[in-house]
Amino acid sequence: MMNEPRGQVVLIRHGETAWSLSKQHTGRTDIPLTENGRAQARTVAPRLIGRTFGRVLSSPLSRARETCELAGLGGQAETREDLLEWDYGDYDGLTTAEIRETVPDWTLWRDGCPNGEQAEDVGARCDRLIAELRSEPGDTALFAHGHVLRVIAACWAQLGPQAGARLALSTATMSVLGWEREIPVIWLWNDGSHLGP
Repeated sequence: MMNEPRGQVVLIRHGETAWSLSKQHTGRTDIPLTENGRAQARTVAPRLIGRTFGRVLSSPLSRARETCELAGLGGQAETREDLLEWDYGDYDGLTTAEIRETVPDWTLWRDGCPNGEQAEDVGARCDRLIAELRSEPGDTALFAHGHVLRVIAACWAQLGPQAGARLALSTATMSVLGWEREIPVIWLWNDGSHLGP
């Protein structure tokens, strides 16, 4: 018999960086937010008014931590290694087009990264975190990165890490994971309505 469903998990992707603009894979390189990224992060704060979070977890990388601070939850935040972005290894800082010059038809979700992580590696750390989140009595906010949040959502919905390929996620957007009865579901995805037109 499954445990009784608990709180929701609110996912917030960090604001814009220079590399998110240029479409470079940004894994463990600690790229800061742009000024526009900081402005985006501030627009998240009103969306969180009225919500109480039992826990707030952030990737240790500065772009996620600063987004959390600008969204008004920095004082509650704990950093978690499991929320680090996908380790792109040799491909960190490269665009998909640049990678495909030497590895035609490469996809992150199928092929992973040399000297970095495969989808299964990211899925394993996301599954550890999800097991913990499912036992939380209240809501949790997660501030992290595009690909790791996509894997978290796919694994939450029990679709496997590769299904994250189907869940595009823009900077500074909000998504919500939760429950329909005992079934883990995605309630809201890639909502950027707070960012304006």
